[in-house]
Amino acid sequence: MSSTRVLVADANSTDGTPEIVMSFRDRLNVSVIRGGMPSVGRNLGAAQAESDYVLFLDADIEPAHVSVVRRAVELAQHKQLHCVTTNILCRGGSWIDAAVYGGNNFFQYASQIHHPFATGMFMLFDRKKFWELGGFNERVLYAEDYQLTLQVERSRFGIVRGGVYTTNRRFQKMGHLRVGWLFLKTFMNYWNHDYFLRDHKYWA
Repeated sequence: MSSTRVLVADANSTDGTPEIVMSFRDRLNVSVIRGGMPSVGRNLGAAQAESDYVLFLDADIEPAHVSVVRRAVELAQHKQLHCVTTNILCRGGSWIDAAVYGGNNFFQYASQIHHPFATGMFMLFDRKKFWELGGFNERVLYAEDYQLTLQVERSRFGIVRGGVYTTNRRFQKMGHLRVGWLFLKTFMNYWNHDYFLRDHKYWA
């Protein structure tokens, strides 16, 4: 909707992001704000939000269906959820890319049995609960999204059908084995807060 406020946290990008964003201001209520590391930019955006829910998206995310955001909000409202996510799909990548993201989606569903998690690619949060949990921990250098959603109660977490498209840029930059190994170590260290305070060169 044109009335929906869109905040883009820009961390000194050099690809013309601010100009591209502002080219949509005749159709959207869009603004560019100061960014930084993901946790910093997301917190700055959430601090300006006034709606009941705030949706966090990565820069290369595109809804797989026009209704996925609306359905996420409806699910959160109907079941009084604190956090809602969806499936991550890789469009235009290889079968290996699809398999890795398919594995992520599987573990995301399975995590609801014990400690549910979502990624910052698509994360709809009840804004009040978001701040009750302290927002994104800006001391965390890796998987700040994972760390935050681990605090959400299982009964207040949901996954909406459908999904969002992402690119395979992370695999191209880091390689499948390294990304897969980082994801696996993340699951294995969910209880170890110090692990996430260390620099794993994910943003290098």
